[in-house]
Amino acid sequence: MNDAQIAAAHTPAPIAEIAARAGIDEDLLIPYGRHMAKVDVHAIDAPRTGRVVLVTGISPTPAGEGKTTVTVGLVDGLNLVAEEEDAPASIAGRTAMAALREPSLGPVFGIKGGATGGGWSQVVPMEAVNLHFTGGFHALTSAHNLLCALVDNHIQQGNELGIDPRTITLKRALDMNDRTLRDVVTGLGGRTQGVPREGGFEITVATETMAVFCLARDLADLKRRLGQITVGSTYAGEPVTASQIGPHGAQGAMAVLLKDAIAPNLVQTLGGTPVLVHGGPFANIAHGANSVIATRTAQRLADVVVTEAGFGADLGGQKFMDITSVAGQFPPAAIVVVATVRALKLQSGMALADVKAGVAKVAERDGRDEQEVQDAHVAALRSGVANLARHVENMQAYGAPVVVAVNRFAEDTDAELEWLEGWCREQDLACAVADVWGSGGEGSRGLARAVARALPAPGDDAPVLTGLWTEGMTVEERIQAVVKRNYRGAKAEFTAAARRQLAEISRRGLDGLPVCMAKTQYSFSDDPTALNAPEGFTVTVREVSAKTGAGFVVALTGAVMTMPGLPKSPAADRMDVDDAGNITGLF
Repeated sequence: MNDAQIAAAHTPAPIAEIAARAGIDEDLLIPYGRHMAKVDVHAIDAPRTGRVVLVTGISPTPAGEGKTTVTVGLVDGLNLVAEEEDAPASIAGRTAMAALREPSLGPVFGIKGGATGGGWSQVVPMEAVNLHFTGGFHALTSAHNLLCALVDNHIQQGNELGIDPRTITLKRALDMNDRTLRDVVTGLGGRTQGVPREGGFEITVATETMAVFCLARDLADLKRRLGQITVGSTYAGEPVTASQIGPHGAQGAMAVLLKDAIAPNLVQTLGGTPVLVHGGPFANIAHGANSVIATRTAQRLADVVVTEAGFGADLGGQKFMDITSVAGQFPPAAIVVVATVRALKLQSGMALADVKAGVAKVAERDGRDEQEVQDAHVAALRSGVANLARHVENMQAYGAPVVVAVNRFAEDTDAELEWLEGWCREQDLACAVADVWGSGGEGSRGLARAVARALPAPGDDAPVLTGLWTEGMTVEERIQAVVKRNYRGAKAEFTAAARRQLAEISRRGLDGLPVCMAKTQYSFSDDPTALNAPEGFTVTVREVSAKTGAGFVVALTGAVMTMPGLPKSPAADRMDVDDAGNITGLF
């Protein structure tokens, strides 16, 4: 069976039953059908004691890594191991739940298809979560576009603040990949149609509104952050924020649209584990983690909280450690780095067709001796493992224990898996092969035990972590630190425009903000074709903008876009719905 068939064959438990497993009173649920609900978190006043486990990974490739699949399998596996007689003290008799991002419609209909895990390690109801879910992304899109409309209306109605339309940095939003909307001109058609100006669209998950939503701790904090969003500058060069638009600021009206969305969504895994799915910023453009509210709530409900950061450890992983966990005050007690044999072979330069086919099929196809092909594939693995090594080293530098999860694919050979496990032993790395797609939580028992052994026992202190930056570093110094220490580049170079923006950031007293790098996910460098573990390269920063609501500075590098385009063969081409309402092609 494929992912969709497995999900369709499963009968989820009623959401009230899942809530009870998490210790959530049914009175706190706002049901969306039988299998989804929002949770009124204000009445959950238990202490925040759950240990956080971060799942990140190697650099993404077309061969697939499966971070979400591993995350879902791991949390189910932890609950299974907790019931074993010889369970590690950190998990024995204890509970685990997950906190994950919501899928964006852009990737769902673009390059990825569904994003709720796969095989027997899925979040369900899969179709609902992947599509409209509980409407949170629609509310975020509307709130963001409301701010855009209010800014343009302010200018049209006399421009009391003296906003220079040429300085408006705010772009409109759409949760769909659409390259034709990257650059637009608005206000055409005469005086009653508004003031003409250049603008554009970003995908909703790349907007500052999404970042604000996911970093806010409650509704009051959300309103405060929304009001601090910088929308542009006056003709005199002074910044204008959302709190200045209208007599009471735009943040109140925006929060009206988000008052229901801010409650996290409760769903379940195929194994019946409670999962909070909430928010979803991209990790190559934004900070790439689910909402702070969801993770902090999960810490009140479970002893171990498994969460995931988007793309590789150089992007989502680094941002989780230096931005998200700092904002939420939940430093991870352990970090899991997901790798696959397939992806590591691809990092070495092996052809994608050979990687996906595997040893036996390549030998048969090319009429070669299978042992000869096997030796070549192990050699490719030996070369490509440098990518894994660098990601692991970067995560270890923070001070938390690191576990390598080898996500097993059917084409993987015993020789390849044994070599990779042996390499991990040589590096003194905890490692486990997980068959989470084929066996769900059962297939992750070994990984779950490895993670549990890495976690502090009850009563023991979690490790004290060290961030990438030190207090007093400027934005430029923080960018250079990411490039040199995390990417292993020689330096970051700044365009003339970026230099002017750095000077303005300094003038406004924002030099102490953390940096959120916007970079291709496919390479440590800003060149997506530079695979494996390149060194000594230069990263070009073309734009630097202060996201004063989110509380970080975004540095745009290379050719990365905040509005992706659809691929030549988008996932949408394979999707359909029959007369009975059954969806096909989502996976």
